[in-house]
Amino acid sequence: MESSMSELENVSAYLADNIIALRKRSELSQDKLAAKAGIPRSTLTNMESGGGNPSLTNLCKLAAALGVSIEELLSRPRNECSLLKADQVPIKMRSGGKVAVHKLMPDKVRGIEIDRIHLAQGSSMAGKPHLQGTKEYLVTLTGCVGVSVGGQNWEVDAGDVLAFPGDQKHGYRNLHRGPSEALSIVLPLPYPTP
Repeated sequence: MESSMSELENVSAYLADNIIALRKRSELSQDKLAAKAGIPRSTLTNMESGGGNPSLTNLCKLAAALGVSIEELLSRPRNECSLLKADQVPIKMRSGGKVAVHKLMPDKVRGIEIDRIHLAQGSSMAGKPHLQGTKEYLVTLTGCVGVSVGGQNWEVDAGDVLAFPGDQKHGYRNLHRGPSEALSIVLPLPYPTP
């Protein structure tokens, strides 16, 4: 019982820290954030002090106003800065070890991926469709990468950027005589506003 009370206190502290950090990052006063979320300022003040037990409705309103998920509001706050040393970057070997995918995001954020792809000469790799509604941006850093998506083939030379629907079946192929390297950035598309 004591352990669950301690966990609840931690979540309240996480919520308070996250709201304050997100509010300040958005340059909003308590009054402005409360108005934007459609909740009383006193409710917001109470949440920022780590007190009370906010309703799910108020958490949803606050998360929407700050542009984050409820999970992000309640999670342990992330450090503002983090350094991932080169030897700590996770690498996934694909295509029989001929393709190395360096996972460059230390934080897991739903729908967002940043990878550095190293393709050995003559190698290819099938891409995995990402979450629905995402867009992928492939920037070739060195060499030339062929990308097939939606029945079309693209040659992406060094410095070129190809944008395509990330939720479609796609693949990559090294078209260069030596190794090629590319940066893949997958982002959720913004919802259209009425």
